[in-house]
Formats: sequence, C-alpha cells, structure tokens
Amino acid sequence: MIRAILFSLMLTCSIIFTFCQEDMLTPPFRESFNLDNCTLLTTGRNTYFILEPGFQLILQGMDEQDTASLVITVLNETKMVGNVETRVVEEHESVNGKVIEISRNYFAFCSQTGNIFYFGEDVDIYKKGKIVSHSGAWLAGGNNKPGLIMPGDPVPGDKYYQEIAPDVAMDRAEVMSLEETLNTPAGKFSGVLKTKETTPLEPNDKSFKYYAPGIGLIRDEDLRLVKYGFENSVK
Repeated sequence: MIRAILFSLMLTCSIIFTFCQEDMLTPPFRESFNLDNCTLLTTGRNTYFILEPGFQLILQGMDEQDTASLVITVLNETKMVGNVETRVVEEHESVNGKVIEISRNYFAFCSQTGNIFYFGEDVDIYKKGKIVSHSGAWLAGGNNKPGLIMPGDPVPGDKYYQEIAPDVAMDRAEVMSLEETLNTPAGKFSGVLKTKETTPLEPNDKSFKYYAPGIGLIRDEDLRLVKYGFENSVK
C-alpha cells in the first residue's frame, strides 16, 4: 500500500515537473517594445502593413447564410493619443449590407524598426442602425500601453501583445509562418504571413489571420480579400 502511494506521488510530481518545464520553455508574449528608441510617424509601411492615407482593403465572406463584409481604410486623418500623433484607420463591418461595427484605430510607425504600434481604438457597435455599445474601446495612457500590431521583421515563434488595456482589450498574436500560399477572390498570394490571435480575457478563443507581402490582411477567418489598393484605384 505504501509502495503504491509513493509511486502515485512520484508520478504526480513527474507530471507537474513536466508541465512546469514546458511552461518555462514557452516564451511569454512580449509587452515591452522600446518605444523610447523610436521616431514615431503617422505614415509608413512594412512588408505586411501599409499605413498610408487612402489605402484600402475590402474583405468579404459568408457567415452561415449571411454575407459579411469588412472594409479597412487608412484615413487622411490623425489623432493625438497622449503625446503621440497617430494615424486613424477605420474598420467598417457589415452583415447583409447593414453596419454592425465601426471602429477608429490609432497606429504609429517606428522609422527605426518598421514596427507599427497600436495606441487604441474608439468603437461603435450598431444594432438596427443605432449605436448600442462602445465595447472594446481603449486608449494608451495610465495602465493602458501601446501594443504591437505588426512587426517590421516578423519571425516565426514571435509572440506579442497587440492591445494592452487590462480587463478591456488584451489581444495578442503569435507568428506561425511566413511561407503560406493562399487563394482569394483578389488573387493568389505566396510568402503569406500567418498569425494566431488569442486573448487572456477569453482563453478558449483563437483566430487566424493571413497577410500578403506588399498588401496586408488578405484573410480573417471566413473573410477573404476581394479588393485592395488606394481608394481612387482599388483593384
């Protein structure tokens, strides 16, 4: 009996030790980005993200029997978040032609690294044509900190927070691959960046996004790119 108890204890300890080792070997999500060493600009681009006024991405897809659409537009508009001037990027989401969410996202480009940082967003959630909520809205400042929306030089295995607003918005991403190939209504793309997004606020949720070189987001779950380019010449 004593032998059985000792064996059981040893097995339990071994399992715990294994899990602890795995946890120690798993790198944490980065949340410090040396912004003090950056010259932050309101315009710029890296391989997978274009932050230039007038650039637009249009993604569409089916959500069960509904047609969903996401239009992302870099506006000719800036906003001060604290002491940082940021570029406004609007995301317009609709289902069957009816708006469900409009968000104004605030980004800045680091000229030294090509990193693009996220300084928050204002959110309007719609129901039957009326604003019913601002859920998920946050701005950098106080306990909230800027996140990294897209590294200038992504590396598989890199993990970073995109939003750092405790109890409100804590989206984070992990670079899964830089070698995906993907077909969309807008064309076939190679050298595609794949990321996995999670949040500690909803531990069971995850999603995957795909970014094409020189374009940006081409797939967000069931939504795929149908048009892209600058507004006066969207393909």
